Amino acid sequence: MNDTPGTGMEPWPVRTPIAVVGIGADGWDGLGAAAREAVERSEVVFGSSRQLAMLPSGGPERLPWPSPLLPALADLLAAHRNRRVCVLASGDPMFYGIGVSLAKLLGPQALRVLPQPSSASLACARLGWGLAEIAVATAVGRPIETVLPELAHRRRILVLSEHERTPSELAKLLSGNGFGQSRMTVLEQLGGVAERMVQGVAADWAEPPGDRLNIVAVDCLADRAAPRLTRLPGLPDEIYRGDGQLTKREVRTLSLAALAPSPGELLWDVGGGSGTIAIEWCRTHPTCRAITFERSGARRGQIAANALALGVPGITVLGEVLEELADDEFPTPDAIFLGGGLTQRGLFENCWVKLRSGGRLVVNAVTAEAETLLGAWSAEFGGALTRFQVYRAEPLGGFTTWRPHLPITQWAVVKDG
Repeated sequence: MNDTPGTGMEPWPVRTPIAVVGIGADGWDGLGAAAREAVERSEVVFGSSRQLAMLPSGGPERLPWPSPLLPALADLLAAHRNRRVCVLASGDPMFYGIGVSLAKLLGPQALRVLPQPSSASLACARLGWGLAEIAVATAVGRPIETVLPELAHRRRILVLSEHERTPSELAKLLSGNGFGQSRMTVLEQLGGVAERMVQGVAADWAEPPGDRLNIVAVDCLADRAAPRLTRLPGLPDEIYRGDGQLTKREVRTLSLAALAPSPGELLWDVGGGSGTIAIEWCRTHPTCRAITFERSGARRGQIAANALALGVPGITVLGEVLEELADDEFPTPDAIFLGGGLTQRGLFENCWVKLRSGGRLVVNAVTAEAETLLGAWSAEFGGALTRFQVYRAEPLGGFTTWRPHLPITQWAVVKDG
């Protein structure tokens, strides 16, 4: 059997590609001739109950999506592989839509995508915003906190809503994170006869829940006292909650620079502490991922809490690394950070063998014993050794002195082969 890669499905028949038709709030009347023909020529149409109700009576069989959809999608399509299939999607199917899931599952050659304007395009058209300059975040199927890394003073963002309560949840989030003066515009049923726009300030938001189909535009305004939390590494130490076990701001910045995150990459953070390295790795881009290993149950809890508070709740938090690696399979990391436990037998060796070819390893050491290991590993595998020490100004009586932190020896290496 020549299966579709990674799915276990047979390749979809190329002679009958799935028609993926974007449909807006204006329904059937808003579809072009090609989209209408694709629906009418199909034998079965999949979509939400709301989308299916927009079609004229009669015609092909209509099947509403099950919930949850994604686990059932492969088997559902396989049962209809010998029929002409049409899938309805909201607006542009490739903009946070079902088209993306179908392309991953079946490959682009199995699809014929007929898009409508996305909700983001319509919102920008109504507001006079340049779409290419606007950040888009989604709260669909994700905690509302995932919006947080996008917030910046005078930035404009669009938030795709999960439901009619999302605008009020977003207003509360903005107000609680130093952006209470931001102006919000809720745009409902864009492109349809029931289109409506509601505006207000986040801190004063008192609008009752409206239509479930909505998108929120935000003109971000930071409060004067709000901490500056950008996507760049080096967030203030004081924003992290926990027992104080964390990689300090200056060392964290240098460590993440050496790890060099790129969009879509996976980090293993070994010895998570407060989660600072994994969190700031993931904040650099929405598609960055991280698994953090931490032996202390209390610290695992604080990592999860910090990750949620800083907008990257998707970080996977696990226990002691060697125990976890012995019991399960993990995706191959693009980078590994070792921030502690270097003298533990087998720790480096197990991590090194798991790192992909071309992946980066960064190790920080503060003890003489750990520094000795770094010297030996550097001699064997190459890479760069760096030693640095941070001083911070602190009061001394009525004067100011420089208080030294422990010196750090860092080894950064790229795995060759």
